[in-house]
Amino acid sequence: MTTLLTLKALHIFFMVAWFAGIFYLPRLFVYHAMNKDKNTSELLKVMERRLLYFVTPFALLTLVFGVAVIFQYSFDWFRQSYWLHAKLTLVVLLYIYHGYCFKLLKDFKNDTNTRSDKFYRIFNEAPVLVLLVIILLAVVKPF
Repeated sequence: MTTLLTLKALHIFFMVAWFAGIFYLPRLFVYHAMNKDKNTSELLKVMERRLLYFVTPFALLTLVFGVAVIFQYSFDWFRQSYWLHAKLTLVVLLYIYHGYCFKLLKDFKNDTNTRSDKFYRIFNEAPVLVLLVIILLAVVKPF
């Protein structure tokens, strides 16, 4: 049981660290999309790149420890845990979101961003809502 609880704790820790970045990066994109100053733009490019590359290992470790938890429980448990299937579907969407952040980072780096600050404000809220549903699924286990 100690191994399982340790794996769960590490999974949660790295998820929280990942989400700290996932919540903040689009906020930087908002400021960048609103910005007209070249010097500020260059500073934001550095901040965005460093943040995304800093939190990416946390995203990977979240996955590693999440999979380890599933293995600790067993394949039969996984097969019967329909709530987990729904959660994992949302998690896949979060990894797609994370990957899309690299594309947006590249657009800003190359000064080819065409999206408005309003787009990034909405983009910033998506992971909050997905995380809420994931937590509800993990805690309530409705099916």
